[in-house]
Amino acid sequence: MAMKPSIRPDCPNFSSGPCAKRPGWTPAALDGALLGRSHRSKPGKAKLQEVLDLSRAILGLPDGYRIGIVPASDTGAVEMALWSLLGPRPVDMLVWESFGKDWATDVTKQLKLTDARVLQAGYGSLPDLTQVDWTHDVVFTWNGTTSGVRVPNGDWIADDRQGLAICDATSAAFAMDLPWHKLDVVTWSWQKVLGGEAAHGMLVLSPRAVERLESHKPSWPMPKIFRMTKDGKLNEGIFKAETINTPSMLAVEDAIDGLKWAKSVGGLSGLIARSEGNLERIARWQEAAGWAGFLAKDPATRSCTSICLTIIDPAITALEPAAQADVAKKLAALLEKEGVALDIASYRDAPAGLRIWGGATVEGSDIDALLPWLDWAFATVKADALKPAA
Repeated sequence: MAMKPSIRPDCPNFSSGPCAKRPGWTPAALDGALLGRSHRSKPGKAKLQEVLDLSRAILGLPDGYRIGIVPASDTGAVEMALWSLLGPRPVDMLVWESFGKDWATDVTKQLKLTDARVLQAGYGSLPDLTQVDWTHDVVFTWNGTTSGVRVPNGDWIADDRQGLAICDATSAAFAMDLPWHKLDVVTWSWQKVLGGEAAHGMLVLSPRAVERLESHKPSWPMPKIFRMTKDGKLNEGIFKAETINTPSMLAVEDAIDGLKWAKSVGGLSGLIARSEGNLERIARWQEAAGWAGFLAKDPATRSCTSICLTIIDPAITALEPAAQADVAKKLAALLEKEGVALDIASYRDAPAGLRIWGGATVEGSDIDALLPWLDWAFATVKADALKPAA
């Protein structure tokens, strides 16, 4: 039996959303929150604008790209884009994990677009990106939060595309280098890489996306929170700190704190280095440990944020599928009971295993402290699973 490790992670929060707060965070970071005031007041709008300005600067958005705060987290931002922009062209939906599948369901079963293609791959793989038709609008996740599979780069996205590239980047923004000139719509939420609070989404539009909004009127009803135009023109207020509905000014203050921290660690390059460093730590351990494997089949597609692992130990893979799933479930439960890794079971629709958040707010030293605990917990659960029946 492996010996229980003596060193514990300082922060056991490895959840894939809401994610760990930035190192050193305390509630005192929210002392400047504009509470009890209107978000439409001059200081309220200034706070919202600060989120937009800091986000634009850190991400390096091109001139002419709009950025706004929208309702309902990343889900709201994606669905605003789908409901507002789709219709004029056929659509290619890329699916390789649960959220991409949700967007495909929206397009095929809710909007009922008959000229939509779903290009799908199972957990661990990407669809054949060479099959994408760039005369179509294309909807995809940059990083599969529930599969641990990301697109390796933007080379497959046509510079001369006729359709729009609509990208759900919720677990990629601030951790991966997005090729903005190849993307027309990008969405994310505060609670991922910068460890912010939930319920607020971010939406970036290229000039091509704005042109589509102003030239296309959807044939279906548009709820208020999805409307981005007024009298056929873009509602510029949404992208100038005039939010569609009332935001939480407490969450806004937290977002500002996270963005300022991002600047302090070197901006986007520093954030990417922290996330990639966490992936490298786990990859080195995985190669030596032998009992765990990456769900992502191609190393070039491994996520550096939502790092998904499966159990590959032959003694466990020889068990019935239900018993294998039970081992993974007990493994996550034991780590949580010990207080060393919270909320790291794989996503409910994904293959059984572990999902460890490696985003920028996670310290490399905490990953290093966690890894021996993974070995100990697996050895403990494996021994129990292989005990002869009484």
